[in-house]
Amino acid sequence: MSLPSLKIGKYTIKYPIVQGGMGVGISWDRLAGNVSKEGGLGVISAVGTGYYQNMAYVEKTVAGRPLETANFYSKKALFKIFENARKICGDAPLAANVLYAINDYGRVVRDACEAGANIIITGAGLPTNMPEFTKDFPDVALVPIVSSAKALKIICKRWQTRYDRLPDAVVVEGPLSGGHQGFTYEQCFMEEFQLENIVPQVIEEAKKWGDIPVIAAGGIWDHEDIVKYLKMGAAGVQMGTRFIGTHECDASDTFKKILLNAKKEDIILLKSPVGYPARGVRTKLIEKVEKREGPAIKCISNCVAPCHRGVEAKAVGYCIADRLSDAYKGDEELGLYFSGANGYKLDKLLSVKELMQLLVEGESS
Repeated sequence: MSLPSLKIGKYTIKYPIVQGGMGVGISWDRLAGNVSKEGGLGVISAVGTGYYQNMAYVEKTVAGRPLETANFYSKKALFKIFENARKICGDAPLAANVLYAINDYGRVVRDACEAGANIIITGAGLPTNMPEFTKDFPDVALVPIVSSAKALKIICKRWQTRYDRLPDAVVVEGPLSGGHQGFTYEQCFMEEFQLENIVPQVIEEAKKWGDIPVIAAGGIWDHEDIVKYLKMGAAGVQMGTRFIGTHECDASDTFKKILLNAKKEDIILLKSPVGYPARGVRTKLIEKVEKREGPAIKCISNCVAPCHRGVEAKAVGYCIADRLSDAYKGDEELGLYFSGANGYKLDKLLSVKELMQLLVEGESS
């Protein structure tokens, strides 16, 4: 099956493949720029931009970490990431992923628009006020991430009533994705919440509001998976973990090595300070946390609202900002390495160009 293009707002993406936004420092200029260059939608993560280029754009640090929200979500660094991505992909559509759960959400959305994002994608909560922060940027397409038809209905109702607009597309993410889930621990294993069962429900809800394209995400791995969801009625797919296995991915070599060496049983659901389970690799850090021997929690960066300034971090045993940034820096002892359920299938690194060709044409090409 030849893959169709994907339309999101006024933007046409050559192939219906959205690269998932992955922070800290997994999908920045190199990965997102190259995905957009090769005909997919590259997505820059706005999480932890303060760490970009050895914190070159941060005003203030403490203990080698960006101090407070303004530095952790550095506007200067985000602008530089977009500038460098544009050197790779030119004027091809380029998106930013901004988590709803972060502190300073509205400011970071505006920063991304000013930096040149064509599309804003938001998950980790119900972004009921997302259009409020983009009203000065009418061309920017808005794409919420949901885990149910009910969530889409709530967003559409609120947006239509308050802002007289609807999502330009919606990502529906199942419980096999990497990082934070939109489900409880128990729901992640229940049949009714698996992606193939929630996609049709979200498509039905999307039809009630007009022609909102639905993008399926969570556990999608190859051409056959893409075709499966397109035949189901999805307009496209979002894939994160598969893109970590590329030379251009901004992740550290250590991150890539850990995924290349991971076995199926190593990828588990973890407790997170954000309040929802997160999927990642069982590493030395996780073993330490399980024994309550994890590193000290200082909440230097004040990253996400649900953590309540380190209260939840202390309850689960680690600071998510510090540990994700340590993974970006390649710290095997203290890094937190997120992965989708299929991350163990990575067996070699490819270029983004080679991977996109495989995804578009199939493994036998």
